[in-house]
Amino acid sequence: MAIPLLDLKAQYATIKDEILQVTEAVFESQAFILGKRVEEFEGHFAAYCSSGYAVGVSSGTDALLVALMALQIGPGDEVIVPAYSFFATAGVVDRVGATPVFVDIKLDDYNIDPAAIAAAMTPRTRAIMPVHLYGQTADMDAIDALARRREIAVIEDAAQAVGAELGGRRAGSLSELGCFSFFPSKNLGAFGDAGAVTTSDEALAGKLFDYRVHGMRPKYFHRYVGGNFRIDALQAAILDIKLRHLEEWSEGRRRNAAHYRTLFGEAGLRDRIVLPSELRGRRHVFNQYVVRFPEGRVVRDRVLEHLRNDGIGCEVYYPLTLPRQECFANVPSARGTFPQSDAAADQTLAIPVYPELTEGQMAEVVESIGKALRGSAGAETARVSNAAR
Repeated sequence: MAIPLLDLKAQYATIKDEILQVTEAVFESQAFILGKRVEEFEGHFAAYCSSGYAVGVSSGTDALLVALMALQIGPGDEVIVPAYSFFATAGVVDRVGATPVFVDIKLDDYNIDPAAIAAAMTPRTRAIMPVHLYGQTADMDAIDALARRREIAVIEDAAQAVGAELGGRRAGSLSELGCFSFFPSKNLGAFGDAGAVTTSDEALAGKLFDYRVHGMRPKYFHRYVGGNFRIDALQAAILDIKLRHLEEWSEGRRRNAAHYRTLFGEAGLRDRIVLPSELRGRRHVFNQYVVRFPEGRVVRDRVLEHLRNDGIGCEVYYPLTLPRQECFANVPSARGTFPQSDAAADQTLAIPVYPELTEGQMAEVVESIGKALRGSAGAETARVSNAAR
């Protein structure tokens, strides 16, 4: 049977009755914009993230955007971002008129390199935007220390890291602002687009609440030019139900990640594949389980094709780094070199890790990868042999 990269139907089956009950209540109330359901979810999510406030917004991208707006970052400002991430990380910086400054990552966690941040800072740097990629936090102690010395803001792009921890502290509480995505494929996913911004700064929270409704307070009086960034009450109600199950689901992902490590070791594949590692003092929640093939893109692509032919879901996150994107061709920092980011783009592949995945299914995934790697080794041997004739 086919093994999807993510099986949302399997998750839904376990909470269907709870979801139908709460959605019916929202339908009966006909209260769809902000209100009680949104306030309840915001309170629960802020508590989960150990943050003073949570502001529900329309998407993870809008969470990043409204965070930049609340900090009044714009033309003439620079924001340091990783060269390897989802597009929104840099796209929102450009949208407010600021300049994204790309820096390289580290391959041990695929997160931004603090040493590269220090080298990239200028008098125009207004913020650093580290991404907690794939479900593991960046080195926030080092990043926050850099920011404090320069008195600049740090915005956590925690779109893939709800529940991740550093030193027992949750993502979203590690800096001034934390931005989350509730896209359906995330560990905490809505039934459509949604997001949130967390902060413990009361003044910033007030701005965020205003900016998400066109900078308005009171009604029809506008202090700022904001936007329509509201989270729907229906999504908030669904997320509030799913939040109750999040820890159980996160532990399921962590359990599966540990089992993969055992299976790959038993299969004798550890010399040809680099598995994700949970760094010391961190809690990895495995929004994705991303493996790396250090032999390069050709081998990675052969494995990808083999998995798909076997009906196993997989995906490349991300095949092209941000500085190589056409739309950033004129950004000065895009002309730099980013060897670790390029290696990640060429060598990585995400495989299924969702909590409902069975041990038998994981064994099939590992077996398929093993066959692909043995096949690629045979092809390379034949190529060298033919070239020697």
